[in-house]
Amino acid sequence: MRWPREPLVYFLLAGVTLFFVSGIIDSSTEDYRIELSEADLNRLSDQWQAQMGRLPSTGELDGLTEQWIREEVLYREAMRLGLDNNDVIIRRRLVQKLTFLTEDIATSEPAPPDALRAFYDDHIERYTDPDRYSFSHRYFSSERREDAEVDARAALADQNVPGDPFMLQRNYAERSLREVGELFGREFAESLAKLPIGKWSGPIRSAYGWHLVDIQRHLPAAPREFGEVTNKVSNDLRLKRREEANRAFYEDLKKRYDISTP
Repeated sequence: MRWPREPLVYFLLAGVTLFFVSGIIDSSTEDYRIELSEADLNRLSDQWQAQMGRLPSTGELDGLTEQWIREEVLYREAMRLGLDNNDVIIRRRLVQKLTFLTEDIATSEPAPPDALRAFYDDHIERYTDPDRYSFSHRYFSSERREDAEVDARAALADQNVPGDPFMLQRNYAERSLREVGELFGREFAESLAKLPIGKWSGPIRSAYGWHLVDIQRHLPAAPREFGEVTNKVSNDLRLKRREEANRAFYEDLKKRYDISTP
């Protein structure tokens, strides 16, 4: 065969080799080129101003620029070495950034008023104030008395019988049963809800001892007016839209993958 000796064959081979080598060199050159644009400088300046409350000086901007270049160089070398592989922190951060991007796109436009109203009507329980109680109490300490319950019962018949000092308040206004339970214990809150209004009653037990209670007012649970909670409704709907967007985005991406599990 004579074709290996033909000069044209060697010329073609050399041309193909030069083409691939040129591509590699150009790609490598691109990898090592760092261009800092005017927009990048403005961004660095804006970030400084947001943190410091003033524009950076020339020296400070030079320092910010050098820091940015240093980070870019080290970042590229880290990526070139594959240091991002199997790194849980980087993995989670990238997932978080993609999630934020999806959420921002989904909530870029404010919800129209009719959507807000519909969400409010469909989730009225979120915007309903619970039962609230205004009451006073007299405290009888189980630690200071031999039988605080008996003493409390005696004091119910004689209002002149003194109670004991109490570390919290004596009077409470418009407290929900959850709030009462956080202060006195759930047993006290449950018992308080069963007491009559307008007179001293009890005694009922708390986490501290025994109490006589006078409920002055009971406000039944009632939904708040839409106008009072519009901002909260808007925030709740935005959160719901973000969750739905993330779920739909993930499900769409998942369909593209062939997933096998043991």
